[in-house]
Amino acid sequence: MSAVTVPCRPVAVAETPPPSRQAVRAAYASALSATLGFIPLHAVWALGIPLWADEDKFRTWYAVGGGPYLLVLSVLALMAGVLALSLVRPWGLVFPGWVPLARGRRVPRRTLTATAYTVSAFLLLYTVWAAVQMVATFDDEGIFSSWIVVYGIPQFLVWGIGLFIAARSYRARTSSSR
Repeated sequence: MSAVTVPCRPVAVAETPPPSRQAVRAAYASALSATLGFIPLHAVWALGIPLWADEDKFRTWYAVGGGPYLLVLSVLALMAGVLALSLVRPWGLVFPGWVPLARGRRVPRRTLTATAYTVSAFLLLYTVWAAVQMVATFDDEGIFSSWIVVYGIPQFLVWGIGLFIAARSYRARTSSSR
């Protein structure tokens, strides 16, 4: 039995201009914020360690699904980091060889840009909401220290703005009017 090969349609990747230095920096900053900024602290919590949290409230919250929730958030953050990099790397134009059934095919431009813009908008709206909540309830006794938001707001701004800049560059570089 021979291996199944998927015919590769010729793709004009060489005709797509490279991303600007600003877009590359923005994409990498976004990916780093998503992975190195978000995941480690959430992984600590997902392991059941109440770092910067009220231990009793954390244990109760963790027992009713907090751990799996944090793992899902971490996987989503990792996916958002990959999304940011896909906007400035060749595999954001053509699926790499290790992707079954899609290898060598062009990445759907609109799907990628719509996803990036949607995630960016969500991150930025969440940042505004978190800032408002921080001002309104800073002294409240929640599960996590209110100071976590002071760390999170700049991180989410870098993540969301970087993703937006990279998406805008990708959209301009891959538009059919070029």
